[in-house]
Amino acid sequence: MPRQFFVGGNFKMNPNSVAEKIALTTLLNKAELDDSVVVAPPALYLIPLKEILRKEIQVAAQNCYFKDSGAFTGEISPAQLKDAGIPYVILGHSERRTLFHETSEIVAQKTKAALAGSLSVILCIGETLEQRETDQTAQVCAAQLQAVVDLLSEADWSKIVIAYEPVWAIGTGKVASAAQAQATHADIRAFLGTAVSPAVAQATRIIYGGSVNKGNCKELSTQPDVDGFLVGGASLKPEFVDIINATRK
Repeated sequence: MPRQFFVGGNFKMNPNSVAEKIALTTLLNKAELDDSVVVAPPALYLIPLKEILRKEIQVAAQNCYFKDSGAFTGEISPAQLKDAGIPYVILGHSERRTLFHETSEIVAQKTKAALAGSLSVILCIGETLEQRETDQTAQVCAAQLQAVVDLLSEADWSKIVIAYEPVWAIGTGKVASAAQAQATHADIRAFLGTAVSPAVAQATRIIYGGSVNKGNCKELSTQPDVDGFLVGGASLKPEFVDIINATRK
Protein backbone atom coordinates (compact mmCIF):
# COMPACT_ATOMS: atom_id res chain seq x y z
CA MET A 1 0.00 0.00 0.00
CA PRO A 2 1.36 3.47 -0.86
CA ARG A 3 1.94 5.77 2.09
CA GLN A 4 -0.55 8.65 2.22
CA PHE A 5 1.11 12.06 1.99
CA PHE A 6 0.97 13.86 5.34
CA VAL A 7 1.42 17.60 6.02
CA GLY A 8 1.63 19.12 9.48
CA GLY A 9 1.60 22.80 10.33
CA ASN A 10 3.49 23.69 13.51
CA PHE A 11 2.31 27.16 14.49
CA LYS A 12 4.80 27.27 17.41
CA MET A 13 4.03 30.28 19.66
CA ASN A 14 1.89 31.92 16.96
CA PRO A 15 -0.53 33.44 16.04
CA ASN A 16 -0.55 36.34 18.46
CA SER A 17 -4.23 37.19 18.28
CA VAL A 18 -7.64 35.59 17.90
CA ALA A 19 -8.15 37.60 14.69
CA GLU A 20 -5.08 36.00 13.10
CA LYS A 21 -6.28 32.57 14.17
CA ILE A 22 -9.68 33.17 12.56
CA ALA A 23 -8.09 34.39 9.32
CA LEU A 24 -5.87 31.31 9.11
CA THR A 25 -8.78 28.99 9.89
CA THR A 26 -10.95 30.62 7.24
CA LEU A 27 -8.21 30.08 4.65
CA LEU A 28 -7.88 26.38 5.48
CA ASN A 29 -11.63 25.78 5.64
CA LYS A 30 -12.14 27.20 2.14
CA ALA A 31 -9.14 25.55 0.47
CA GLU A 32 -9.18 22.43 -1.69
CA LEU A 33 -6.83 20.06 0.14
CA ASP A 34 -5.54 16.78 -1.28
CA ASP A 35 -3.72 15.10 1.60
CA SER A 36 -3.78 14.37 5.33
CA VAL A 37 -3.44 17.65 7.21
CA VAL A 38 -2.74 18.24 10.89
CA VAL A 39 -2.17 21.66 12.46
CA ALA A 40 -0.56 22.34 15.84
CA PRO A 41 -1.55 25.65 17.45
CA PRO A 42 -0.46 26.87 20.89
CA ALA A 43 -2.20 24.96 23.69
CA LEU A 44 -4.50 27.92 24.39
CA TYR A 45 -6.09 27.52 20.94
CA LEU A 46 -6.32 23.72 20.69
CA ILE A 47 -9.99 23.31 21.55
CA PRO A 48 -11.30 26.49 19.85
CA LEU A 49 -9.42 25.61 16.67
CA LYS A 50 -10.68 22.04 16.70
CA GLU A 51 -14.24 23.32 16.99
CA ILE A 52 -14.08 25.63 13.96
CA LEU A 53 -11.83 23.69 11.56
CA ARG A 54 -13.51 21.40 9.05
CA LYS A 55 -13.37 17.76 10.11
CA GLU A 56 -10.82 16.73 7.46
CA ILE A 57 -8.17 18.84 9.22
CA GLN A 58 -7.00 17.39 12.51
CA VAL A 59 -5.39 19.18 15.43
CA ALA A 60 -2.19 18.37 17.31
CA ALA A 61 -0.70 19.54 20.57
CA GLN A 62 2.87 20.80 20.37
CA ASN A 63 3.96 18.83 23.42
CA CYS A 64 2.75 16.70 26.31
CA TYR A 65 4.12 15.21 29.53
CA PHE A 66 4.64 11.52 30.30
CA LYS A 67 2.34 11.46 33.35
CA ASP A 68 -1.44 11.44 33.17
CA SER A 69 -1.96 13.68 36.20
CA GLY A 70 -0.21 15.18 39.21
CA ALA A 71 1.72 18.19 40.46
CA PHE A 72 3.35 19.14 37.16
CA THR A 73 2.61 22.84 36.78
CA GLY A 74 2.39 24.05 33.20
CA GLU A 75 2.22 20.61 31.61
CA ILE A 76 -0.53 18.87 29.62
CA SER A 77 -1.08 15.14 29.93
CA PRO A 78 -1.92 12.60 27.20
CA ALA A 79 -5.14 11.80 29.09
CA GLN A 80 -6.20 15.46 29.03
CA LEU A 81 -5.51 15.73 25.29
CA LYS A 82 -7.45 12.56 24.61
CA ASP A 83 -10.38 13.78 26.73
CA ALA A 84 -10.39 17.05 24.78
CA GLY A 85 -10.57 15.15 21.49
CA ILE A 86 -7.07 16.11 20.33
CA PRO A 87 -5.77 13.17 18.26
CA TYR A 88 -2.11 14.10 17.67
CA VAL A 89 0.89 15.44 19.56
CA ILE A 90 4.28 16.64 18.30
CA LEU A 91 7.18 15.27 20.37
CA GLY A 92 10.94 15.72 20.25
CA HIS A 93 11.01 18.95 18.25
CA SER A 94 14.52 20.38 18.19
CA GLU A 95 13.31 23.48 20.04
CA ARG A 96 12.15 21.21 22.87
CA ARG A 97 15.44 19.32 22.82
CA THR A 98 17.61 22.46 22.65
CA LEU A 99 15.73 25.15 24.57
CA PHE A 100 14.08 22.89 27.15
CA HIS A 101 16.83 20.27 27.39
CA GLU A 102 14.68 17.26 26.55
CA THR A 103 16.87 14.22 26.04
CA SER A 104 16.07 11.41 23.64
CA GLU A 105 15.17 9.29 26.67
CA ILE A 106 12.60 11.88 27.82
CA VAL A 107 11.18 12.10 24.30
CA ALA A 108 10.91 8.31 24.28
CA GLN A 109 9.04 8.33 27.61
CA LYS A 110 6.65 10.94 26.27
CA THR A 111 6.11 8.94 23.10
CA LYS A 112 5.28 5.80 25.03
CA ALA A 113 2.89 7.70 27.31
CA ALA A 114 1.18 9.42 24.37
CA LEU A 115 0.62 6.12 22.57
CA ALA A 116 -0.66 4.51 25.77
CA GLY A 117 -3.12 7.41 25.96
CA SER A 118 -4.40 6.63 22.46
CA LEU A 119 -2.72 9.63 20.80
CA SER A 120 -0.88 9.57 17.48
CA VAL A 121 2.63 11.02 17.54
CA ILE A 122 4.60 13.21 15.16
CA LEU A 123 8.10 12.27 16.34
CA CYS A 124 10.82 14.77 15.44
CA ILE A 125 14.48 13.93 14.92
CA GLY A 126 17.39 15.71 13.27
CA GLU A 127 21.01 16.79 13.39
CA THR A 128 22.82 20.08 13.99
CA LEU A 129 24.96 21.80 11.35
CA GLU A 130 28.13 20.60 13.04
CA GLN A 131 26.86 17.03 13.01
CA ARG A 132 25.90 17.35 9.34
CA GLU A 133 29.33 18.72 8.42
CA THR A 134 31.08 15.86 10.24
CA ASP A 135 28.97 13.18 8.52
CA GLN A 136 27.08 12.19 11.68
CA THR A 137 23.54 12.65 10.34
CA ALA A 138 22.66 8.96 10.08
CA GLN A 139 24.14 8.15 13.49
CA VAL A 140 22.37 11.05 15.22
CA CYS A 141 18.98 10.15 13.73
CA ALA A 142 19.48 6.49 14.60
CA ALA A 143 20.42 7.30 18.20
CA GLN A 144 17.39 9.56 18.66
CA LEU A 145 15.13 6.84 17.26
CA GLN A 146 16.80 4.03 19.19
CA ALA A 147 15.67 5.54 22.50
CA VAL A 148 12.09 5.26 21.24
CA VAL A 149 12.55 1.80 19.72
CA ASP A 150 13.73 0.54 23.11
CA LEU A 151 10.38 1.40 24.74
CA LEU A 152 7.86 0.47 22.05
CA SER A 153 6.38 -2.64 20.52
CA GLU A 154 6.25 -3.17 16.78
CA ALA A 155 2.51 -2.49 16.76
CA ASP A 156 3.04 0.95 18.34
CA TRP A 157 4.69 2.28 15.18
CA SER A 158 1.40 2.30 13.30
CA LYS A 159 0.53 5.51 15.18
CA ILE A 160 3.84 7.33 14.62
CA VAL A 161 4.83 9.73 11.86
CA ILE A 162 8.56 10.52 11.89
CA ALA A 163 9.50 14.11 11.08
CA TYR A 164 13.11 14.53 9.96
CA GLU A 165 14.00 18.13 10.72
CA PRO A 166 17.65 19.10 10.31
CA VAL A 167 18.23 21.64 13.08
CA TRP A 168 20.31 23.81 10.77
CA ALA A 169 17.35 24.24 8.41
CA ILE A 170 14.62 25.14 10.92
CA GLY A 171 13.64 28.79 10.58
CA THR A 172 16.92 29.66 8.85
CA GLY A 173 15.77 29.71 5.25
CA LYS A 174 18.29 26.95 4.53
CA VAL A 175 16.78 23.77 3.18
CA ALA A 176 18.22 20.33 2.70
CA SER A 177 18.39 19.66 -1.01
CA ALA A 178 15.95 17.12 -2.37
CA ALA A 179 18.85 14.67 -2.67
CA GLN A 180 19.98 15.29 0.92
CA ALA A 181 16.45 14.86 2.26
CA GLN A 182 15.93 11.66 0.26
CA ALA A 183 19.26 10.18 1.40
CA THR A 184 18.50 10.84 5.06
CA HIS A 185 14.93 9.56 4.80
CA ALA A 186 16.23 6.41 3.14
CA ASP A 187 18.73 5.97 5.99
CA ILE A 188 15.94 6.38 8.55
CA ARG A 189 13.78 3.84 6.74
CA ALA A 190 16.70 1.40 6.61
CA PHE A 191 17.26 1.86 10.35
CA LEU A 192 13.59 1.09 11.06
CA GLY A 193 13.86 -2.02 8.93
CA THR A 194 16.72 -3.32 11.06
CA ALA A 195 15.70 -1.98 14.47
CA VAL A 196 11.96 -2.71 14.26
CA SER A 197 10.88 -4.63 11.17
CA PRO A 198 10.80 -4.36 7.36
CA ALA A 199 7.01 -4.00 7.53
CA VAL A 200 7.25 -1.01 9.88
CA ALA A 201 9.95 0.53 7.72
CA GLN A 202 7.75 0.27 4.64
CA ALA A 203 4.57 1.55 6.31
CA THR A 204 5.92 4.42 8.45
CA ARG A 205 5.56 7.89 6.99
CA ILE A 206 8.75 9.96 7.19
CA ILE A 207 8.11 13.64 6.58
CA TYR A 208 10.57 16.49 6.06
CA GLY A 209 10.69 19.73 8.03
CA GLY A 210 13.08 22.64 7.71
CA SER A 211 12.12 25.88 5.92
CA VAL A 212 9.68 24.14 3.58
CA ASN A 213 7.92 26.67 1.37
CA LYS A 214 5.97 27.06 -1.86
CA GLY A 215 9.17 27.22 -3.87
CA ASN A 216 10.81 24.00 -2.73
CA CYS A 217 7.91 21.72 -1.77
CA LYS A 218 7.27 20.31 -5.26
CA GLU A 219 10.77 18.90 -5.75
CA LEU A 220 10.94 17.56 -2.21
CA SER A 221 7.58 15.84 -2.62
CA THR A 222 8.81 13.82 -5.60
CA GLN A 223 11.42 11.95 -3.54
CA PRO A 224 10.39 8.32 -2.95
CA ASP A 225 11.04 8.35 0.81
CA VAL A 226 9.66 11.85 1.53
CA ASP A 227 6.08 11.25 2.65
CA GLY A 228 5.10 14.82 3.48
CA PHE A 229 6.18 17.85 5.46
CA LEU A 230 6.17 19.42 8.90
CA VAL A 231 5.90 23.12 8.14
CA GLY A 232 6.84 25.95 10.49
CA GLY A 233 6.60 29.61 9.48
CA ALA A 234 4.98 28.95 6.11
CA SER A 235 2.05 27.20 7.83
CA LEU A 236 0.90 30.65 8.97
CA LYS A 237 0.74 31.98 5.41
CA PRO A 238 -1.51 31.39 2.39
CA GLU A 239 1.28 29.37 0.74
CA PHE A 240 0.57 26.60 3.27
CA VAL A 241 -2.24 25.46 0.96
CA ASP A 242 0.25 25.12 -1.92
CA ILE A 243 2.55 23.06 0.30
CA ILE A 244 -0.30 20.77 1.34
CA ASN A 245 -1.09 20.22 -2.33
CA ALA A 246 2.53 19.75 -3.40
CA THR A 247 1.77 16.35 -4.96
CA ARG A 248 -1.03 17.74 -7.12
CA LYS A 249 -0.31 17.30 -10.81
